[in-house]
Order: sequence, then C-alpha cells, then structure tokens
Amino acid sequence: MEIKLLEKSEDNAKFLVQGIDFSFANLIRRSIMDEVPVMAIDEVTFHKNSSALYDEIIAHRLGLLPLSTDLKSYEVKEKCKCDGKGCARCQLNLVLQAKGPCTVYAENIKSKDPKVKPVQPNMPIIKLLKGQQLQFEATASLGYGRDHVKYSPGLVFYRQVADVKLKGDADRDKLNKICPQNILVLAGSKLKVSDNLKCDMCLACADISKEIEITPKEDEFIFEVESWGQLDPKAMVLAGLESFKSKLKEMDKQLSRLQECQSGQMRMAKDHLA
Repeated sequence: MEIKLLEKSEDNAKFLVQGIDFSFANLIRRSIMDEVPVMAIDEVTFHKNSSALYDEIIAHRLGLLPLSTDLKSYEVKEKCKCDGKGCARCQLNLVLQAKGPCTVYAENIKSKDPKVKPVQPNMPIIKLLKGQQLQFEATASLGYGRDHVKYSPGLVFYRQVADVKLKGDADRDKLNKICPQNILVLAGSKLKVSDNLKCDMCLACADISKEIEITPKEDEFIFEVESWGQLDPKAMVLAGLESFKSKLKEMDKQLSRLQECQSGQMRMAKDHLA
C-alpha cells in the first residue's frame, strides 16, 4: 500500500492510496468517521431558561456544537480509571450565563479548559429578548461517531482513480475540447489525466469520442477528509489508523486464546480416550 498527499489545508486533506480494494478503502473511511473520539456536550443542567425555546431544543443545539479536542489530556469514559463515573480525566464542565436583550453565541460559553472550546465562536445558539435569561452548566466528554453523529470528527469519502485509454489516433486540439475540465493529455501514444483531483469520470470524453475508453482503477482511491474543527485532518487519519491497529491486536489476542482453548480441549479428549 502506498499513500501520497495531494492537497492539504487547515480543515481539508486529499490523498491518494494505491494497492487497496473497496473493502479496505471503506474500512479506512469508517475508522476515521466512527472510531476517532472527539469532545461533545452530552449533559446539560438548566438553572434558568425564560427564552422562547424549550430546554430540550437548546440542549440539542449544544450537543451538536463542535468542540476543539485534546486527545492527549482526556480519555473515553469506558477506558478511564474512574470506571465511567466522571472525573477531570474523562469529562469537562462548561457554563453559560446570559441576560437579554442579546444573541447568545458559542463564544459566550465558558470552558474550564482553554484547550477545549467551541470551534466556531460566532455560531448563534439562541436570541434572548429583554428580561429573558439563560443559565446552565454543561458536561462534555469524549465519544465515538458510531454511537452518535455529534461525536463524529468530520466527513470522509473516496472515489476511484480514472484509467483512460486511447484506442486509436486522436487530435490534441480535439481532446482539449472534449474534456470539460481540460485535463486529458497525450504523452506519446498514451492518453493520461493531468489532474486526478479534477477528473470525476463524467464520461463526456467517452460519449463524444469512440476512440477513448475510461474505466475506474480497482486498486487506486482518492480520499478526501473534511474536518468539522474538533481535530485537524492529519490527526483524524492517524487516530483512525491507530484505532484499526488496536482492533487488529485485540483480534489477534482473541484468536490466540481460542487456539489455546481448542488445543486444551484436544489434549483432554486424547487423555480421555487413552
């Protein structure tokens, strides 16, 4: 398997993976989206709420609020030494107190840990009229996207790389007019795609010219990782692969135990027959 970085920004990354099949490609996608823990608000205690919205609606909005995540300082509750009871190692308290008239934004929520705070400070939560108040205490913890979408770190998708072949002779000027993206290039007698990121296999070239054949490569995939702000794309990919490695180790351990158990049963059976 070979991996090549194609593009990278603060919240987006695109990379090419060669030497894998569909099942492995989907495994990478699911590992990043479902197995990478991020912080999110899961409990809210309202002390005052005289706004136009019910407590449940505000709590739902708070739960979907992206929070910057520090994986080195926090642990998932199931793996924490407190056995999920709640401690400074596995959860964080946030508070808010506001009085109208005003618009309450995500930046108005005060976190006890400066490393964990709303990613989008200008995200509106609620509008308070004159005399209305909102006061609550919230608890944030690490969770997995497989349990709830609010714990998903972002969006991951992939597509196959286009394999373009030229059956006969073709005019260079004609090729430029055929492709909507102008990315078909003649290299000697071979036809190539100059930019795989721009080719979405629209098949416009194959529909117009019978001399061109375009098919998806079975072992090359372009991945795009779009972060929602809790973690950067690199951290998402590395954490997803690390989660996959830990699952492989656990499966190897279970298989070893099963093998030992079967060996023990076979020895007992032989002793019994003897």
